[in-house]
Amino acid sequence: MHDTTALLVELGAVILGLGIIGRLAGRIGLSPIPLYLLAGLAFGEGGLLPLGASEEFTAIGAEIGVILLLLLLGLEYSASELVTSLKTQYPSGAVDFVLNATPGAAAGLMLGWGPVGAVALAGVTWISSSGVIAKVMTDMGRLGNRETPVILGVLVIEDLAMAVYLPLLTAMLAGVGLAGGSMALLIALGTVGFVLYLALRHGRLISRAVSSDNPEMLLLVVLGLTVLVAGVAQQLQVSAAVGAFLVGIALSGEVAEGARKLLTPLRDLFAAVFFVFFGLSTDPAEIPPVLLPAALLAIVTVLTKIGTGWYASRRAGIGPRGRWRAGGTLVARGEFSIVIAGLAVATEPRIGPIATAYVLILVIVGPLTARWTEPVASKLQAALAGRRKKPAPVDDRPMPSHDDLTPEHAGRDSD
Repeated sequence: MHDTTALLVELGAVILGLGIIGRLAGRIGLSPIPLYLLAGLAFGEGGLLPLGASEEFTAIGAEIGVILLLLLLGLEYSASELVTSLKTQYPSGAVDFVLNATPGAAAGLMLGWGPVGAVALAGVTWISSSGVIAKVMTDMGRLGNRETPVILGVLVIEDLAMAVYLPLLTAMLAGVGLAGGSMALLIALGTVGFVLYLALRHGRLISRAVSSDNPEMLLLVVLGLTVLVAGVAQQLQVSAAVGAFLVGIALSGEVAEGARKLLTPLRDLFAAVFFVFFGLSTDPAEIPPVLLPAALLAIVTVLTKIGTGWYASRRAGIGPRGRWRAGGTLVARGEFSIVIAGLAVATEPRIGPIATAYVLILVIVGPLTARWTEPVASKLQAALAGRRKKPAPVDDRPMPSHDDLTPEHAGRDSD
């Protein structure tokens, strides 16, 4: 009974604290993710007041948080939208991968983490935060801008790429050899292709089978189906997160809309628990030594993400101002970077502190670059253009009269 009491007290305090933190973040116009991470650091091992009784529950809640994050993300997209994005945005997706995964992979190798750590850190630096970016665009009233479909297209490509990347990373973390890794990748590709086929051809039937006029029944069926598929996917080394994402893709229409409304509060709760859990599992004393490499990595990948947005927007025929806005908006990293680091931390513990510091930096910098990249770039371009067009200096001294000319001047004048 005593253990139960301690669990309830700790859990109640954690959830209440998260609510207060979320309200504070909303007041100052900041994403709550960095504050959740800081709260986890404060109450984890080496923190101010370590939590013990609720640790196991928090770990399970964190797993559910990842599943719900990916499910809700899948519900945002239909299979046809994903296929269309693949057809039109794949060059931008390839540039995005090369520009943003390469710094992470190079940093992992330079830090001596080996291939597995390099692949994990490449994912951390590659994937933008769909949640933070969506909130920033909504808060800034940019959902109707011309560059918004381009931004969403890049995010869709990244999210779909996770269905291939996560199983590959999971296989590498499990120490599976080349044959096993290739098999896991084939299973992942086959699963994604099969789900997309079902969603395109039989999406209405699937949605009709899940549909219910009773919100309680719809919630139970969708949540139960998602957790079941996530578990099966985990067993197949495809990743529970990918399984949840594919369930979201398979549902469409009114069912997807209804499920999104019902599950959004649950997602927000368990996602907050996930971020706190990641902070709990990171020793705060390990962060100061990695602040410099994390900051350098952040600076490099801010520039590469801006380059990604510029390239993708130029392909879509958008003007310079929209290109800068798109680039600045894509900078934020968040939930996916932490999900990847959370998977890798058991095998490569050193990735936890640097991923935490990196995400803390960019989840704060991201909204700032979204707001200020375009105005700053426009002013710099105007200044450079003004410098190039600046006329040659004019000698406004009075011309000498004919009487004042020396013989030398006179000779030149006559020439």
